[in-house]
Amino acid sequence: MVELLVVVAIIAVLLVLSVEGLRVVREQARAAVCAANVRQLVMGLTAYETANERFPLGFQLPDPRGRPTGRSAGAAGLMDPGGWWWFDHILKFNHLTMDGYKVLTCPSKHLENPSLKLNILCGNYGANLSVFRTSSYIRPYKPFQGVPLSMDQIPRPSQTFLVVDSGYSLISWWHVVGEPPVEIPTPDSESEIPMFGSAQHAAYVPGMSINRDKTLCQGQTLDAIGGRHPHRTVNVGMADGSVAVKMQADDLAVERLDEERWSNTPLWQPKADPASAVTPATAAVPTP
Repeated sequence: MVELLVVVAIIAVLLVLSVEGLRVVREQARAAVCAANVRQLVMGLTAYETANERFPLGFQLPDPRGRPTGRSAGAAGLMDPGGWWWFDHILKFNHLTMDGYKVLTCPSKHLENPSLKLNILCGNYGANLSVFRTSSYIRPYKPFQGVPLSMDQIPRPSQTFLVVDSGYSLISWWHVVGEPPVEIPTPDSESEIPMFGSAQHAAYVPGMSINRDKTLCQGQTLDAIGGRHPHRTVNVGMADGSVAVKMQADDLAVERLDEERWSNTPLWQPKADPASAVTPATAAVPTP
């Protein structure tokens, strides 16, 4: 009888180990797919820069002569501003049928809110606002309006990122610092359908420690705090075309150094003061 119990116990342990091993393998496989997505996006962005001598705008209002195939990405006019996003410039997507969305979708995201889960702008990949800029955008992101940067304006391309695992399609260093230099509106954490701009205001790098103190949209907690990839790591596409695989999320955090300086260079901002490279743009997108 004792021998039988021992055998049963051994089998139970082996089953637990096999299930855990399978889970780890699946997590690693999803992380590898994510890294491949980031690599493809970075290749598209650097190719665009080569052809146009600067990176695409992170966001711009629709051109009356044309617009992204199908319609604008996300919940345009409801949760998100409607227009062209950085990815519309490098690959072909149909935002009505979702054709082409595979490369924009992180397979490891953990969003629990259907409104966010179905929104391609949420819980996938975010472009660095310090590089891509916007023609006009929602408040209070006016400092990021202007002409996108070129490779010539990025002194250390292997140390400045273009795309990262993110809570929203555009992300800035303001979202990864405990005390941002401006007041970012507080997202509505109770509504199943976030208010206009809430998902942008709640932008985060998954797994970063400071996310525990952030006000998030409903359904983002598991993704933002628990992280996506093993050991709270993220995949980061750099300006030189390389991909930093499984970088610790906290390595992207920005700290305040004194009253006027933050540790945002060169990872987030290519230069300590990039203002000279920014051309004034039009007014912010009004809230509907």
